[in-house]
Amino acid sequence: MSIDLSQFFEVFFEESFEGLDTMEAELLNLVPGEEDLETINTIFRAAHSIKGGSGTFGFSSVADFTHVLETLLDQIRQGERVLSTDHVNLLLKAVDCLRGLLAALQGEQEPDLTEADSLKVQFEHVLGMKNETQASKPQSQEPQTGSNTYQIDFKPHHHLFKTGNEPLYMISELEELGELETTAFYDEVPEITDLSSDECFLHWRFFLSTSHDEKTIKEVFEWVEDDADITIELCGGLFGNDEPIQPNQGEISKAVELEESDSIKVAELPSKPQQPAANKEKKPASTPESTSIRVGIDKVDSLINMVGELVITQAMLNQLSEQEITPATITLLQEGLAQLAHNTRDLQENVMRIRMLPINFVFSRFPRLVRDIAQKLNKQVELKLIGEQTELDKTVMEKISDPMVHLVRNSLDHGLETVEQRLAAGKDPVGTVTLNAFHQGGNIVIEIMDDGQGLNTKKIKEKAIANQLIPADNHLNNDEINELIFMPGFSTMDEVSDLSGRGVGMDVVKRNIQSLNGSVEVTSEPGVGSTFTIRLPLTLAILDGQLVKVAQHTYIIPLISIVESLQIDIAKVSRVGKNLDVLRLRDEYIPILRLYDIFNHKNAIESLDKTLLVVVETDNQKVGLLVDDLLSQQQVVIKSLEANYHKVDGVSGATILGDGRVSLIVDVSGLIKLSGLKKPGSQELTIETQATLEAL
Repeated sequence: MSIDLSQFFEVFFEESFEGLDTMEAELLNLVPGEEDLETINTIFRAAHSIKGGSGTFGFSSVADFTHVLETLLDQIRQGERVLSTDHVNLLLKAVDCLRGLLAALQGEQEPDLTEADSLKVQFEHVLGMKNETQASKPQSQEPQTGSNTYQIDFKPHHHLFKTGNEPLYMISELEELGELETTAFYDEVPEITDLSSDECFLHWRFFLSTSHDEKTIKEVFEWVEDDADITIELCGGLFGNDEPIQPNQGEISKAVELEESDSIKVAELPSKPQQPAANKEKKPASTPESTSIRVGIDKVDSLINMVGELVITQAMLNQLSEQEITPATITLLQEGLAQLAHNTRDLQENVMRIRMLPINFVFSRFPRLVRDIAQKLNKQVELKLIGEQTELDKTVMEKISDPMVHLVRNSLDHGLETVEQRLAAGKDPVGTVTLNAFHQGGNIVIEIMDDGQGLNTKKIKEKAIANQLIPADNHLNNDEINELIFMPGFSTMDEVSDLSGRGVGMDVVKRNIQSLNGSVEVTSEPGVGSTFTIRLPLTLAILDGQLVKVAQHTYIIPLISIVESLQIDIAKVSRVGKNLDVLRLRDEYIPILRLYDIFNHKNAIESLDKTLLVVVETDNQKVGLLVDDLLSQQQVVIKSLEANYHKVDGVSGATILGDGRVSLIVDVSGLIKLSGLKKPGSQELTIETQATLEAL
């Protein structure tokens, strides 16, 4: 019988990525020369766990690479080497390399060891160098006179192999701590007819001469401490000046030296560590999205309580259904249905809470990013994080991470000035980038702020005119000019930066945020700084929507997009171009989009004075959606069209209404593109139409 260890792979990868996050966060907290021993130990333990797990599962490339960085960490925590900035930088590079190796293995690809091999050479060079204040640690394999000797008894429980652990790996780790004498006992090995390949019948006694303490030895066995009987006793200097403590004669008669005996072999690993199969074509590996969520026990308890309430209500309704129908039972039935609705709503809210995670999971990646870029640009930067415990849906969090990275990189590269420029402007030489998150209504707002030089509105407008994106005589205010940076390919940079260019890729940032039913806007003041504000729904699973009727169909418009609903005053409607009507509303011109025309519906109300207009806004652009009637407002569960059908322009998803009908959810931004409407006051409107609007 063999064990398929691959069933444990996903847990190993998830815990390893968490360990790498811990290592990175703690490394960023280290101050060379003032290192905290507890912080060093935390980093060491994370590395040690990754090494042990990768060795157990046969990921030798990860285990071998982790060994060298673990050795450096061990020397630092033992006080044998003084931590330097170069050490921190090297360890951070190792964390990145390990992420790449693990991501490749998780994706069942053959990892590229080029970077790992290069970093190993650097680690070996550092380990071979003597410390500035103290000679480096003598090789552990060379016995030292007067070093401590420990007697270690290791008796695995018979089921040890079933946990995926292998004693040979632990013996190998003990050998790295000093000089090791190993004795194997086979008194519990049964007759060959009763042997089982997935059970361990051997146990061992070790004598280890080492300069390490007992805590370090215990860490070798931390993976199996619940699956074995382990004792560690200090017994003198086995390989030093003291006489060694020898096992008693009864034990000697049952023991055999592994190095000298060929009559007893350690049981072969019941299931050989399985390396993921390499794909024929190598693809760049990236850390896959986490497929699980850590949930607090309080949320689970609350969910169980809600289910209990639901069961009680259901039992009450079942009992009422069996009674004779009377006015009294009808009243009780109505009360029961109201209670059922209340319980269902509470259950829904509690289930949604399980998916809610603090945004600190996103914020935590930015200290490293800011540190690395600041070093590369030779800038002094302080990162401030506010609202780290603000919660949002896990799916939203995963998808907003990349746009935030791009915005922060832009702030660092082209928002903040150099130290010399800041001093010349009378500023603090240390620039500040602030990430702030808070709830506002049913949304989460994320602000990326810097106290840099701000956007150059004059240069932005000149570049837009030069690229024929807006007419030369267009009158735009500063906010409208700033919005131009979100146009595809727009940039004011004279030279392309390898980090970012304020404007380059901003259209991608905006598009990604819009795909989450969110919006992004920028405000800036020259010499003071810039603020990018992202607004997102708390979850992508539930939507607050307004149901509207168009012909015989029901559509849902997200409430977050709706500004107001009104009856149309025909006197304030003007025709622009061939088929565009606009409504003058408080000194604004609102283009009117006929949903029945866009979606090709017949039998809809076409007369403007007999319909309603739902004014919606996206990307600081307002349009009016013409509908036959307004229905109710309600929360709806979003179903993906792409997953169940295929992408439909102008539609972001679908839901199932209470009567069982499917209703489509309107994508306001997509509707504007689908209609061919362009934004007034920007490059997207033809000069002819713009002139007509200005003349009205």
